[in-house]
Amino acid sequence: MIVKILGGGCPRCERLEKVAREAADALGKEAEFVKVKNLNDIMKYDIMETPALVINEEVKSFGRIPAKEEVMDWMQTAK
Repeated sequence: MIVKILGGGCPRCERLEKVAREAADALGKEAEFVKVKNLNDIMKYDIMETPALVINEEVKSFGRIPAKEEVMDWMQTAK
């Protein structure tokens, strides 16, 4: 599973990454975490606000930090 954190590296982006890593660990899932900081690359995902979470190229959230349980659900159903 590839998990992307879209954002410039702000504290909210770091918090989102922490929540996503905790979710993957709780599920025992192997995940590759990628930080996408380049604005042109972020714009390819058609989001309105960062931070954003992308799992296997599917945008799951943007502009907020979802709960760990929510991220776990997304990871369990990721294609």
